[in-house]
Amino acid sequence: MRIVVGITGATGAIYGINLLEQLKKMDIETHLILSHWARRTIELETSYSVRQVIDLANIYYPEDHLAAAISSGSFRHQGMIIAPCSMKTLAGLAHGYAENLIVRAADVTLKEGRPLILVPRETPLNAIHLENMLKLAKCGAVILPPMPAFYHRPASIQDIVDQTVGRILDRLGVENNLVKRWTE
Repeated sequence: MRIVVGITGATGAIYGINLLEQLKKMDIETHLILSHWARRTIELETSYSVRQVIDLANIYYPEDHLAAAISSGSFRHQGMIIAPCSMKTLAGLAHGYAENLIVRAADVTLKEGRPLILVPRETPLNAIHLENMLKLAKCGAVILPPMPAFYHRPASIQDIVDQTVGRILDRLGVENNLVKRWTE
């Protein structure tokens, strides 16, 4: 299995980092793109260095490398996740403005009919954000905001992050134990 992961500069870089950690544990090949602002957000919000995050991936691409293999529909993968997904990235994708590799790879993922999961990290949402999300959902993207569940009684921020990452993995069809399954 091969997965493309984009991390943008929206708050919540830990979602993309945790996803990379989980995929690495499962020995799933990952191709990572960090936006310019993702690099800064990682430094501001987490105890990870940018180098540590890059090292979690099998292959790393700078956001301006538009000739990268993942920018072509002929590059086969089983899905792409943008976590977190900034409203700028969401808008670029919704309007076909592929100014960087994250948006280009996501556009190609949609074009090829592969799973595209967007984890938008903004609140509150305005009508433009909602319209862009609706447009992308109609085009086949999965909009998966990191909204915490509480039925599993999270005891830490890590529990909340794990729940969201587990739901992302579920959408990719990847077995995981991060999500507490609902039972009667």
